[in-house]
Amino acid sequence: MPSAQTVPDRRRWAALAVVMTASLMDLVDVTIVNIAMPSIQKDTGASFSALQWITAGYALAFAVGLITGGRLGDIYGRKRLFLLGVTGFTLASALCGLAGSPAFLVAARVLQGGTAALMVPQVLAIIHTTFPAEERGKVFGMFGAMVGLGAVLGPLLGALLSEWDLFGLGWRPIFLVNLPIGVAGLLLGAKYVDESRAPRALKLDPVGMALGAAGLLMLLYPLTQGRESGWPLWGFVSMALSVPVLLLFVAYERAKTRRDGSPLVELSLFRVKSFAGGIGVQLCFGVVTGIFFLVWTLYMQLGLGWSPLRAGLTGVPFSIAVSVAAGLSVQRLVPRFGRKVLQAGALVMAAGTLLHLAEAEHLGTGIQPWQMAPPLVVMGLGMGLIVAPLTDAVLCEVPREHSGSASGLINTTGQLGVALGLGLSSVAFFSVVDGAAPTRSAGPVFVDAFTHSLWWVTAGLLAVFALVFALPARAARPEAVEPEPSKEPALAAG
Repeated sequence: MPSAQTVPDRRRWAALAVVMTASLMDLVDVTIVNIAMPSIQKDTGASFSALQWITAGYALAFAVGLITGGRLGDIYGRKRLFLLGVTGFTLASALCGLAGSPAFLVAARVLQGGTAALMVPQVLAIIHTTFPAEERGKVFGMFGAMVGLGAVLGPLLGALLSEWDLFGLGWRPIFLVNLPIGVAGLLLGAKYVDESRAPRALKLDPVGMALGAAGLLMLLYPLTQGRESGWPLWGFVSMALSVPVLLLFVAYERAKTRRDGSPLVELSLFRVKSFAGGIGVQLCFGVVTGIFFLVWTLYMQLGLGWSPLRAGLTGVPFSIAVSVAAGLSVQRLVPRFGRKVLQAGALVMAAGTLLHLAEAEHLGTGIQPWQMAPPLVVMGLGMGLIVAPLTDAVLCEVPREHSGSASGLINTTGQLGVALGLGLSSVAFFSVVDGAAPTRSAGPVFVDAFTHSLWWVTAGLLAVFALVFALPARAARPEAVEPEPSKEPALAAG
């Protein structure tokens, strides 16, 4: 729609409300699930590995499909793919809410992640084509505020819906609540969102997608499932073979670049030191959040015996701190101090993690929500200093023509990190639970498992601190375009 750049359509604000509501639905759904995990386990008899897959399956399907979803929108129309994604996400949410077994729920969550990968990439592209350049800064600011709202609203909504037990459905309304929102988004999107396509869309890369998905699944499946199966030989063989499969993926992408210039992943981006280092930061940060948010929820509800509502309210100071620090970092700190802000964020978050660890060890099962608030606020402030400026810092030296592909890779890498972190929680958390003496009560066991996991989180944050040195001291952008903001903060842990 070329006229959108010269004579803005007055319906553009209605279109913005539609796409932002759909994106909020995804953001809330990502964070709403963790708080309901204990209720899901109690009702369905899900094993710990099944609980991991309920979140990891979504994150993995979302990550693998994200770049292809964006490319499909460029080729076939962003409105068409957005509406298709909303439809699929809504139907998948209904299947999640109706699931009668852990296996069915995992399959429905994988479908939900795959359809989110069709819906979400279109949101920023629709905003970009619908609003003139002078309005985009304000619109992206609104988008950032909505991300913060999703971070706060998800755990609270999950806690309330689990606590209320509407119609005797227990945890199921956390998924079924998407149905009226999805139907409204579908009807209003068809009316208010205009169609757009890329002027020169790249071709699809199904072989690259299959190789990448196979390699990641060969790594993540045994990592998540191996503990429950007693770490069999096939698991180690699968993880070892994932390396040559991923190397084959890289070789194929190079060949496809030479053949038609339409690879799934633009490998030349990794020659840019700041981008390669930034991808490492994003991956490590995703691992950190993937571990922390799952084990923290299980620690509060299964270990301390707290209700979903009590656990959800305990996380509010964390979410508020993230939002406050995120706004402060972008507007005032990063322009003055550059990458040092991200490094300070990693160290502050690590300090909060160690404070939380010390409290958990000292207070044991007698810890109260108000006692958790100080370390959570410190952790939230540190996270806010990282998540808000990270995308711009990673993209600042990327050439203009590759900015869209680079933005997609950043989001994909974050989701892959989350999936990897959820897999590693088998070692960081569940191995401690499994190895506890049968005579020990659940509370102290979960406290030990939680504190053990926090050492992993701290190590990941120190790795983030080190990798930030690869980013430029200042995010000057002489040849790059204004980046699309990250779809969601790293704290959205599947």
